[in-house]
Amino acid sequence: MRYTQILLIIAIVMMVAGCKQEEKPLVTKKIQYDVNIKSPDPEYDWWIQNLVGPDRDKLVSNIIDGAKSGKWQAYDYFNEPIDKFEVQNIFSDTMVATIMREVPPYELFDTILIHNILKEDILRIRFMEEWRMNPENLEFEKKILGIAPIARRFDFNGIERWQPLFWIYTDESTIAELKNN
Repeated sequence: MRYTQILLIIAIVMMVAGCKQEEKPLVTKKIQYDVNIKSPDPEYDWWIQNLVGPDRDKLVSNIIDGAKSGKWQAYDYFNEPIDKFEVQNIFSDTMVATIMREVPPYELFDTILIHNILKEDILRIRFMEEWRMNPENLEFEKKILGIAPIARRFDFNGIERWQPLFWIYTDESTIAELKNN
């Protein structure tokens, strides 16, 4: 009976040791890139640069609602923490525009324009990742360090621009490293 227990323990130790994966060599400690989550071209196959509507809505809602509620700590462009009230303010843009009247005497006047960013405006996600790769079979392992929702915006002149709203980091060590650089 004692001999069977020892063999069982040895077999379990060997199985656990055999299951341990070797860490893949580091390709890059940090890489950042944008991913379209809604296809920019309706002619593409549905899965190219696209998440299906309900899946996209769920992903965006999880990120936005989590940051607005304080569930996820959000950070600004300079990697400073922002609270849930500051996150909520990001979604409402107020600007003053000087406009010329359309009738004589064509005076200039100032007006306040308020533009709200809706969840539907978030068409990209920016990722910051660490990459590792097995050189024998090109198997990649990616670790997401941070995500930023990006909204499509149009300025007063109708020019399209992409605005990262905030960052959410998945690992506190990433924040410390970014602040030290």
